[in-house]
Amino acid sequence: MALGKYSRVDNKKSSGYCSTVTIVGLVALCLVGVWMFTSSSVVPVQNSDVSSSENKNEVSTKAIVSDTNENNGTGNDGTDSSVNDPKSKQFEDNSADLPEDATKQDANSQQEENSTNVDNGKSTEENQEEETEGKKKDGESTSEENGETIKKEGESNTNNVDSEGGETKEGKSDADGASEEASNETKSDTKEGEKKSEESSVETQTEDKGDGQIQEKVDEKKDDSDKGSDTATSSEIYPSGAQSELLNETTTQSGSFSTQSAESENANESQNSLGQGSQTAYNWKVCDTSAGPDYIPCLDNMEAIRHLTSTKHYEHRERHCPENPPTCLVPLPEGYQRSIEWPTSREKIWYHNVPHTKLAEIKGHQNWVKVSGEHLIFPGGGTQFKNGALHYIDFIQQSVPDLAWGERSRVVLDVGCGVASFGGFLFDRDVLTMSLAPKDEHEAQVQFALERGIPAISAVMGTKRLPYPGRVFDIVHCARCRVPWHIEGGKLLLELNRLLRPGGYFVWSATPVYQKLDEDVEIWEAMKKLTKAMCWELLSITKDRVNKVGIAVYRKPTSNECYEQRKQNDPPLCSESDDPDAAWNVPLHACLHKIPVSESSRGSQWPEMWPARVAKTPYWLSGSQTGVYGKPAPEDFAADNKHWKRVVEKSYLKGMGINWSTVRNVMDMRAVYGGFAAALREMKVWVMNVVSIDSPDTLPIIYERGLFGIYHNWCESFSTYPRTYDLLHADHLFSKIKAKCNYMAFIAEVDRLLRPEGNIIVRDNVQTITELENMFRSMNWEIRMTFSKDNEGLLCAMKTKWRPDDSERVTYAIA
Repeated sequence: MALGKYSRVDNKKSSGYCSTVTIVGLVALCLVGVWMFTSSSVVPVQNSDVSSSENKNEVSTKAIVSDTNENNGTGNDGTDSSVNDPKSKQFEDNSADLPEDATKQDANSQQEENSTNVDNGKSTEENQEEETEGKKKDGESTSEENGETIKKEGESNTNNVDSEGGETKEGKSDADGASEEASNETKSDTKEGEKKSEESSVETQTEDKGDGQIQEKVDEKKDDSDKGSDTATSSEIYPSGAQSELLNETTTQSGSFSTQSAESENANESQNSLGQGSQTAYNWKVCDTSAGPDYIPCLDNMEAIRHLTSTKHYEHRERHCPENPPTCLVPLPEGYQRSIEWPTSREKIWYHNVPHTKLAEIKGHQNWVKVSGEHLIFPGGGTQFKNGALHYIDFIQQSVPDLAWGERSRVVLDVGCGVASFGGFLFDRDVLTMSLAPKDEHEAQVQFALERGIPAISAVMGTKRLPYPGRVFDIVHCARCRVPWHIEGGKLLLELNRLLRPGGYFVWSATPVYQKLDEDVEIWEAMKKLTKAMCWELLSITKDRVNKVGIAVYRKPTSNECYEQRKQNDPPLCSESDDPDAAWNVPLHACLHKIPVSESSRGSQWPEMWPARVAKTPYWLSGSQTGVYGKPAPEDFAADNKHWKRVVEKSYLKGMGINWSTVRNVMDMRAVYGGFAAALREMKVWVMNVVSIDSPDTLPIIYERGLFGIYHNWCESFSTYPRTYDLLHADHLFSKIKAKCNYMAFIAEVDRLLRPEGNIIVRDNVQTITELENMFRSMNWEIRMTFSKDNEGLLCAMKTKWRPDDSERVTYAIA
């Protein structure tokens, strides 16, 4: 087999050494020497159709790598020769010596070294086996160093060297025992091999089927070895074994992992784009807009709003994203300070962070917000609960004990939330509330909520569905929310019906419930007729003597029996093709979705009581479904949960340098099953789980766990104010965005979302991590830590208060 592959070498030697029969032994010795210089692995016979020039490049390049690895390897006596050879240390698989993209290639080089020590008489299968054994034995002492790069804050990247160049030099200087002719040939071939390697790293990694088989076997052995010998750093940040497969996931569209060839192709494309992008200097500017420090690109598109034909249904409060999203940075308010920590922030915030007093002037008498020196004070009141939210919350449960705050009822939607004191105090009852209100004349109400550490988004019930799946909220609450539920066939109330779980509650606290003015009576009669037609059961009407308000509580049906018994099909039932989970830019439609009745259908049963539901696999996930990572859905869910619990406990909470006492508002920018949010459950934080509209729709699973989230398209701006989040978490998101969106606009959006002194944790391929590090540095962010292993990387960075000197006028955002 060897002669068929390397016949050009043998022919060159035969004229010099085969003239005399008596020196056969010397010929054999020379052939072994040449073999050691010109081969790096056992090559299967099926590759014999490769062109001779291509083979020449492969052989010569690998020969240098093999010889270098041999000189850095283990001696015959079992000792590590690199200990006695300081010169060879710089070529060890050490994170400080090699650039990230060379790390994975060097792992292949070690396999090539093992193959050179295989006995010539063995078959390909035997060689593979022995190579695997050798790899396992030799790699035990450096199992965690191989292929890893860790860099803490303050370390430099300048020590990285060209892997191939260094190996070539070492191979030449230490070529003891080889003929001058073979050495010169190798030196010449190396140049061609290096050129070929630069042109396509993919070919080097996946040369032939035989090498792929060897790689797979070695990786299996290495995984087994890693389980017993992982160092704390590697095992905590990138857990090995069964969980490691979740780290290398790059595409979830098919519900399974991508192949190695696809990963290699993506890495190659990323490297090419990185090489081009790294030549460009980032020139950041401050956004010049009418909204100033409060700029929300998709809600402050004044040009689009001016061209609206109607604002009757609050179209001017809906999203109107610019075709060319801004790539500038939003300015900071003058005098901005780091946000006050939770739970103190629920009662007071810095005035200069949200310098708006209009709401205090209008709603101060209702205990919404008051100005006190350099602070804005929140007494905990609201229009319907002037004497405090907690009394109001407890009064609701007294009215309907089955509500069971924090047990049966866990996830709440608060429509027209004001400054979100209702949701803020529901945390005391272990309830998670999604508060929403439009960006309207109630200046900065949602911004107040977010600065206080209370989850909220800017949204309006207008002409489109809210960006949530159907049948996910346990309770919907409206306290004087100023929404005309009864008009146009009850279109807006029917949207709440879509969002409510079967058996869920609608809590309505408004003047029509308890006042007798003509307008109130008219609205009450219309609501009574509409809710009856929708088959909602009116459970109670009670009056709160303390706050002097009335509360009506309705319950959505749990079967279709009432729908079928109605004399009139009004509101009509939705068509079978109307998916209740479709929620991104879907117009509102005045119809009723049927209740799921099959035991295996989502919505046919109430979730487990909280907190058991957070770890419970949803009953409607079956083994016949393929999960996002390719396993049966229940196993996929369990693996994801276990993985994030370990990563958070062993890495994020201990190894990132993040001061978690300052973290309150968190966003998982690419949530799958909500495992990251579930792992943070015991901490005093809340997590906004974002499921991209082009990703597998796992948001219902997140809600089933007693968590919450939202659909979003990351090619557009998020519906929140600047400086909302203390921590952003992005797992393999940035590389996906770069392939389909305006990447610079996305980076600017990340900056807009994050508070100064807030942190971002990014997990992605090494090329993306390297580019992001450069981009974050260009914005004067602090790089807290970088880590890489097997082309997978992790980056932790902290945003600073730096803003550019130059500004950029955003013409479509000028009023």
